[in-house]
Amino acid sequence: MTYFRLKKEKDFQRVFHKGKRLFSPSLTMIYFPSNALKMGISIGKKHGKSVQRNRIKRLIREAFRLNAPMIKGNYFIVLIPKIAEEYAFDTFHKHVKWMIEKGSL
Repeated sequence: MTYFRLKKEKDFQRVFHKGKRLFSPSLTMIYFPSNALKMGISIGKKHGKSVQRNRIKRLIREAFRLNAPMIKGNYFIVLIPKIAEEYAFDTFHKHVKWMIEKGSL
């Protein structure tokens, strides 16, 4: 299953205001039903300089891409990483999968 990137500010605001939240040790997932599967990442400057933030976004995108076929419906999904000393792909992959199962997406 393919997904698209969530880019518009209006869509992000809709997810933040009306979406449901799921929490894991490394990520927060906010989701809202929509007409297409779209995923966005919200990451603040507290995570480091742009190089570190871009690496975190790449890891999260890949973890989501591998788990996207498990999602049955169409949702706008925003993933927010939590501040940590190290960011590992295995951790993001495991937690994205767990949140999809927990939320019955």
